Amino acid sequence: MYVQRDEGGHIQLVSREETADCAEFIPADSPELLAFLSEGESGKARFQASDLAFVRVLEDVIALLMDKGLIRFTELPEAAQQKVMERQSLRRRLNGLHLVSDREGDDDVI
Repeated sequence: MYVQRDEGGHIQLVSREETADCAEFIPADSPELLAFLSEGESGKARFQASDLAFVRVLEDVIALLMDKGLIRFTELPEAAQQKVMERQSLRRRLNGLHLVSDREGDDDVI
C-alpha cells in the first residue's frame, strides 16, 4: 500500500498503487495502516457515505457520456449495464415515492 502523510506524519490518504499523492510504500499489515483503515464506526460511516456520493457521480458521468454520444449503453460490459439499469429502476421507484431527491446538488437520502 502507498500512503500520503500530513505535516504531523500521520497517514492521510491510502492507495493500492503508487500515485503522485501516495508515494510512500508501507506493508498492508502495518499496524499504523490498519489503525488508519479501522478508525472506528465513524470512519467507516464517512467512507460509506463517500462511496454513495461517488456512485451518484459515476451515474451522472455515464449518463452525460451517453447523452453526448461518446459511448453507447451497449458498449458497457454486461455487468455494468445491469448495474446501471438496476440503479435507474430503483431511482425511478424511489423518486415516485418522493423518498429520493433527483435534483442536482441534493444528497440521496431516504
